[in-house]
Amino acid sequence: MEMGRRDFLSFIMMAGATAAANNRVLAAVTGQSHAGSMAMFAAPPLRELRVAFVGLGKRGPGAVHRFSAFPGVKITHLCDLYKNRAERQNAWLVKNKRPAAKIHFGAEGWKQMLEADDIDLVYNVTPWYLHTPIAVAAMKHGKHVAVEVPAALTIEECWQLVDTSEETGRHCMMLENCCYGEVEMLALRMAREGMFGEIVHGEGAYIHDLRAENYADLNKGGYYDYWRLKHNTAHTGNPYPTHGLGPICQVMDINRGDVMEYLVSVSSRQAGMSEYAAAKFPGSWKAKLAPALGDMNTTVIGTAKGRSIMIQHDVTSPRPYSRINLISGTRGILADYPLRMAFDPGRRGGHSHWLNDKELKKIAAEKRHPLWKSAGEIAKKIGGHGGMDFLMDLRLCYCLQNGLALDQNVYDAAAWSSLCELTEKSARHRGATQDIPDFTRGAWKTTPPLGIVDVDLGKMGLDGGSVKKDGAQLSV
Repeated sequence: MEMGRRDFLSFIMMAGATAAANNRVLAAVTGQSHAGSMAMFAAPPLRELRVAFVGLGKRGPGAVHRFSAFPGVKITHLCDLYKNRAERQNAWLVKNKRPAAKIHFGAEGWKQMLEADDIDLVYNVTPWYLHTPIAVAAMKHGKHVAVEVPAALTIEECWQLVDTSEETGRHCMMLENCCYGEVEMLALRMAREGMFGEIVHGEGAYIHDLRAENYADLNKGGYYDYWRLKHNTAHTGNPYPTHGLGPICQVMDINRGDVMEYLVSVSSRQAGMSEYAAAKFPGSWKAKLAPALGDMNTTVIGTAKGRSIMIQHDVTSPRPYSRINLISGTRGILADYPLRMAFDPGRRGGHSHWLNDKELKKIAAEKRHPLWKSAGEIAKKIGGHGGMDFLMDLRLCYCLQNGLALDQNVYDAAAWSSLCELTEKSARHRGATQDIPDFTRGAWKTTPPLGIVDVDLGKMGLDGGSVKKDGAQLSV
């Protein structure tokens, strides 16, 4: 691959003999050099986007089906620990008149897959402990990476992602689908238009009863080798912070004008998982486990500009699902589950009140995010957590095909994922304050905020066309 002018300038500006030596090694593997900030990085456009999927258990198949709907996207490789899973998705592609992909399987299958030269993007939907190893290896092999949440489990892994992305000039986007939720994108637009005034506080969460999935066998909807149960047995804090955190960070311009500086985290005692296991599996090894994960973890974060963020995690109690989605400013507030809004009464005086249903629906319709206006209806038909998975993948493909900076970069992946280790450290030490690394190395001070993004469906070949899901024709 010929080195572009931007990459060349970044290369000659590298400081230090060690960095230069490392970059030469990477250049030999990837065919290019970069060694620069990824804050607003835009790779050359990939009109034909060749995608490989690794991990075809719970979420992988849905991603394969979504990507098969996008013109200009070719699924070239399918990889899973189990051969039959890859074969099943390949059969689906052929049935829906898509080219067959190359199959890889086994514990080392992904390593073999990364040697292929017909891959532009690796879509990593594996268990948590494989997210960083596969992502790092893929970038070193010259591939862009989209990796499921959390992108990393430790601070060391966060830095591995950042360093490798910067050195190789390859995108590393965490697949934080909640940033594309309809309410989250509504809140972002309203915040950008100043409707909440100055944003001072946000609250998010992942409250989702996962006891059944944690303890279920693989053939009954559980996780491979009980990997999530094993993680919850060994770790506390907040192991899954990004669904609630990501959208708030975008509203607050984290890594793009502000930065998270420190946190404190407290976990409740563990009771829900043990009680569940004792009742469902009396006398078994499952009932004898003593999970470290507290039933409720609450984390409070402080930013450089004095904002506060509260993030909660609870997957072990019978609470209804919630991500909270609360944005609070000097002129108004938005809260979700259910959706509510209130605004400063201003000159009228008195106290603020939640808008009535009619007022709420009017604002939600008027301020619907342009991306949801453009592709929201087709997103709901195709599916994926109510359509937000589709919109996430649509924007990812659109940016890569048109040479645009991604909505989420490697610094977001690292910063949001860093809570996995830092909340555990804090929780295990009576809520001791933990500093959050600046993974942007100061670039947050000059990086512009995320704008109100959209897609040109015509550019993607979707305008007035159609897409398929499970063989059914759907109009755009």
